[in-house]
Amino acid sequence: MRYLNKFYLITIDKYQHRRIEMGKRILIMGAGAVGAYVGGYMARMGEDVIFVDPWAEHVAAMNNDGLTLSGLTDAECFNTPARAITLTDVQGLKREKPIDIAFICMKSYDTAWATMLVKDYLSPTGFCVSLQNCINEETIADIVGWGRTTGCIAAKIAVELIGPGKVRRGVPLGGKKHTVFRAGEVHGRITPRIEEIAKLLSSVDSAKVTNNLWGERWSKLVANAMRNGVCAASGLGANACDQETITRRLTIRLAGEAVKIGKALGYQLETINKFEPDDWVAAMDGDTGMIASMEKVMEESAIGRSDASRPSMAQDIDKKRRTEIHAINGFVVEKGAEIGLTAPANAALVEAVTQVETGKSKQSLDLVRSI
Repeated sequence: MRYLNKFYLITIDKYQHRRIEMGKRILIMGAGAVGAYVGGYMARMGEDVIFVDPWAEHVAAMNNDGLTLSGLTDAECFNTPARAITLTDVQGLKREKPIDIAFICMKSYDTAWATMLVKDYLSPTGFCVSLQNCINEETIADIVGWGRTTGCIAAKIAVELIGPGKVRRGVPLGGKKHTVFRAGEVHGRITPRIEEIAKLLSSVDSAKVTNNLWGERWSKLVANAMRNGVCAASGLGANACDQETITRRLTIRLAGEAVKIGKALGYQLETINKFEPDDWVAAMDGDTGMIASMEKVMEESAIGRSDASRPSMAQDIDKKRRTEIHAINGFVVEKGAEIGLTAPANAALVEAVTQVETGKSKQSLDLVRSI
């Protein structure tokens, strides 16, 4: 007979009575959309998961009512018990079993202090996983060391925290068609611990181990740079952006600039939204056939996706929170400048989103029309 309790898998038969520890203690630092969604699946699988979040109402809801996740199919809709603590309560972890795996799921600008908060509670072999939009591994390594730093990309997950204890996914599961999670070591070697991360994430959606973390990171940066800020500045959702010629053409230029800079920096880029990296540069440079192909794919991508789906930066604007525009498009501009390359479309988008974020302008298609 086999059954689960909070931390252990018990196996009992007529020959033996033994207790087997189930896996590692996992901390989700930042139970926002991605952190709560991923951690929710792990908690449902019986993993020892602790959520940490600064939003007290969200923490209370998780503890009292569990985490409620929803998606486009019935199988994705469920509630699971969860243990969550506020930032103030983190110090209490000193009296508990240490953390083996800490998923850093905070906004980029919160990475440093969040990692510092986690550092003292890691086990001797404990490590951090950057499960974030931007490139934050160096920030994490500055605090815990490169040996305790790994990364993971979440591609096309489109989740939103819609209320305390509630996360909604607005796109279909990746499954065999698209690998959502790509976990990797900073040195590119395949290790048991990174294979363990991929296995954990496979309970959520398709996952793999990559030996090209930095190339995957920049490729995801390109995908974010071409869509996140456009939705944030224009006020359009993901589907509306893909159906509007102005925003489609802008996303191509944004991607082309980011690809060009990434390749110049030496990254081995992966396929980006179904096209090869050089295709985006060709389209930016005026290849009409490539532009037509890309626009067709963009329009088709809205099929099966919820009209309510919107990228994280658009969610931030709606909730009057600080965005990651400087860590995404601004990062592209900054890195390009270091090697003598310009990214005028990305720079203009940074300005447009900043205008909206600071309340100087309202979201409008006109804000991006002239970029």
